[in-house]
Amino acid sequence: MTRYDALVIGENSFPFHAFDEMGQHIATALGSDVDATLTTERETLADLSSYDCVVDYLTDSTLTDAERDGLFSFVRNGGGYLGLHCAADLTSMSDGSGGIEPREEPFPAFRELLGGHFIGHPEQSAFGVEIVDDEHPITDGVGNFDVYDEPYRLTCDERELRVLARMNHPELESYPVVWVREYGSGRVCYVSLGHTVESLENDTVQQLLKRAVRWISAA
Repeated sequence: MTRYDALVIGENSFPFHAFDEMGQHIATALGSDVDATLTTERETLADLSSYDCVVDYLTDSTLTDAERDGLFSFVRNGGGYLGLHCAADLTSMSDGSGGIEPREEPFPAFRELLGGHFIGHPEQSAFGVEIVDDEHPITDGVGNFDVYDEPYRLTCDERELRVLARMNHPELESYPVVWVREYGSGRVCYVSLGHTVESLENDTVQQLLKRAVRWISAA
């Protein structure tokens, strides 16, 4: 069995995305063949030579030049990047007290990497996820499913993405839930789920995350 080394990075700046609470649930959801290193130390991003992929659970995407260059060169040169849930929130910075200091525009480098970004969400709820492209290794054979999570409204240019799954929510548009794209020689996947423990324990969500790590790591 092939094993994969993943750096899973998050933060405890915001109580609603506390990595101390969610990190181990994310690691478990990635599967038993993933050696997940959990960290809140952003300086780790400056040298990713020991990893096959990065799983990003950061809400505040503020990085130093060295951290930013390390991450983006890693993906550009063939490393994998999985953005999970709050990784698409590119307009929120920490105010140092557990609250948000908003940016007017999304972090441009991350916006280019992801191909889209978060613009808002209603209350947590149960909603459907519809697989709209089952001819990709991440979604091959995966059926539609229901999940209890925080539904993300996202903006993106779908001409630059391959959307694999969409939201089926009674009060929202059919926003993308899973998409993939290439970035240089690397592969990028974004999954908007992952706010709740329930979502990370969902069998189909786990299946998607496991396949996402394998796909992005195989560039």
